[in-house]
Amino acid sequence: MTQPSRKRGRPRILDRSAGLETAARLFWERGYEGTSIAELTKAMGVTPPSLYATFGSKEELYKQALDRNIEHQSKRRSEALRSEMSAYDALAFYLYDVAEGITDPDKPRGCIVSTAVLQHAEDSQSVARHVAKLRETSIQCLKTRFDRAVNEGELAGDTDTDALARFYSAVVQGMSAQACDGACTARLKTLADIALTAWPGNHAPTKS
Repeated sequence: MTQPSRKRGRPRILDRSAGLETAARLFWERGYEGTSIAELTKAMGVTPPSLYATFGSKEELYKQALDRNIEHQSKRRSEALRSEMSAYDALAFYLYDVAEGITDPDKPRGCIVSTAVLQHAEDSQSVARHVAKLRETSIQCLKTRFDRAVNEGELAGDTDTDALARFYSAVVQGMSAQACDGACTARLKTLADIALTAWPGNHAPTKS
């Protein structure tokens, strides 16, 4: 007598939000190339077909994980740059918030975007270009605030706002690298204080 065939259980359905959160942390800790599909599916508790059905590819998962991280981690900084506080105060808030975020004991060290995919294999070129565009977007957000500072008289009319934005972006990248090497929040805030002395405009606090 033949035994009745066993029915296979339904494969676990991948929750997109939870999957992105898990993937972002793995990518943050290990980098794009250092994180395998096997590691991702194990952490998510799903099969590779489920992952591919939800996100399409490892590259697309990485891009979506970065977007999610930026949305959550950079919200306060973006709001500060768009606020009515002075450009100097907004920049100080931005740098201090970075220092706190990249040394948060509950998260991986450093910034998932600032120093991501700087060195990479040829087949990761598309991912590297995507991350570079994200870094450029951050630079342009700073430049936009500095342009506004020129229009409002906080910076001189001949200020090279693009160079100024790239300078402070480079400071953030350096802070991220030092955080990965173990620098504490206080040390990075001291670094931010020194960087702020290079501010070429007035330091008047925001009017209440």
